[in-house]
Amino acid sequence: MIRFTREACGNPEAALRREWLETNGLGGFASSTIIGLNTRRYHGLLVAATKPPVGRVVMLSKLEETLIIGERRFALSANRYPGVIHPQGYQYLVEFRLDPFPVFTYDVEGVQVKKSVFMVHGENTTVVQYELPGAPAAALEIRPLIAFRDYHNTTHRNDDLDPRVRTGPGFATVAPYQGLPALHFAYDAGELQASGGWYYNFEYAAEQERGLDYQEDLFSPFVLRFDLTDRRSAVIFASTERRRAKDAARLRAAEIKRRKNVAASAPVDNDLVRALTLAADQFLVARGDHNTVIAGYHWFADWGRDTMIALPGLTLVTGRGETAKKILLEFAAHVDRGMLPNRFPDAGEPPEYNTVDAALWFFEGVRALLAYTSDQDFLRRHLYDALQQIIDWHQRGTRYGIRMDNDGLLAAGEPGVQLTWMDARVGDRVVTPRHGKPVEIQALWYNALRVMQDLAHRFG
Repeated sequence: MIRFTREACGNPEAALRREWLETNGLGGFASSTIIGLNTRRYHGLLVAATKPPVGRVVMLSKLEETLIIGERRFALSANRYPGVIHPQGYQYLVEFRLDPFPVFTYDVEGVQVKKSVFMVHGENTTVVQYELPGAPAAALEIRPLIAFRDYHNTTHRNDDLDPRVRTGPGFATVAPYQGLPALHFAYDAGELQASGGWYYNFEYAAEQERGLDYQEDLFSPFVLRFDLTDRRSAVIFASTERRRAKDAARLRAAEIKRRKNVAASAPVDNDLVRALTLAADQFLVARGDHNTVIAGYHWFADWGRDTMIALPGLTLVTGRGETAKKILLEFAAHVDRGMLPNRFPDAGEPPEYNTVDAALWFFEGVRALLAYTSDQDFLRRHLYDALQQIIDWHQRGTRYGIRMDNDGLLAAGEPGVQLTWMDARVGDRVVTPRHGKPVEIQALWYNALRVMQDLAHRFG
């Protein structure tokens, strides 16, 4: 369990450098800092993968929470506006922990509020639960703030937003823009008041440091009020699917069980290794009927090079051989002219093939699969043809001057492209071209040939 006390939570300078992440196995996620103040445009309570694992949209940015005791109001949330943090709910935050989900514990003049956040695996669904054990007569006011924009961008007040809220017993739906999924809220025993309005000039310090657009306006479609006089809990769903608030306990138990099963696959009985095994699970996501690997949160999608490098540690070491097979099958299906995709673009466009080493790392992934599973039949039936294509195309030459030279080494490169892991570019300028015969490419090429030699011998 990772835990931070009041000392860390009450110090914004320290707290804002610590972030939490919940994922859903689709490429979507929920994330913020340990005090709930968003410092990135990528932060949000529901960042949905509309074209899993890409097409990510920040739907629900956050929930503004106010505890009401008698006539007094205590804001629990925190935001950065120009020159100020307001409100400063972190002053009431006595603990943040991952157990196994993010859990925030507030103490407001002796009244304890415990909030937890988790995502439903396989859905673009975030569940936020509140508990007030032993509290006096109190109420909780929740105001959603929605963004509904591509996660690489920011949004600002506009007249295109549809402010209407469709409501029913225990649910509310907003669909502010055409072409994006509707956002469904489910809640238990709350009173909803439609009160649409814009909140202006949220600032994201991490984006400001990166020299990017760092200010945003967010829209609040309604406010929920939970009377906690006779009850001690409240729950809110935010989802692209219709859900019922009463499902929260069952879904929470199912996700805890799923994570226990993942932790049980750790290769050794050690708390740190179990924690790393759970962390590794967050990078394994669905792509169609198969699997792929998210190269990094918050903004990377699935990249061929990163996937193949990470595959043994994420899947084979943790006993997930079937997942490894699905990943290799997915990339084998996208082999084109002997090359693996460098990456799958965020909006779901055709994959990009500007890499020399992804296809060579594919051989190492296949070799590792055979070493861990001994499943020669699977390789022969599903992967061997793709491996042959890769070797053939590299011998005769494929995109970007990638070809086997007369000395048997692999040459690659042409003006304006970067093909190795040193792939930075500024505009049209390739920072480190590395045209010719980079040393690690020769090691990977030699390894690929030896793997192919071994398989050809095995398969006759």
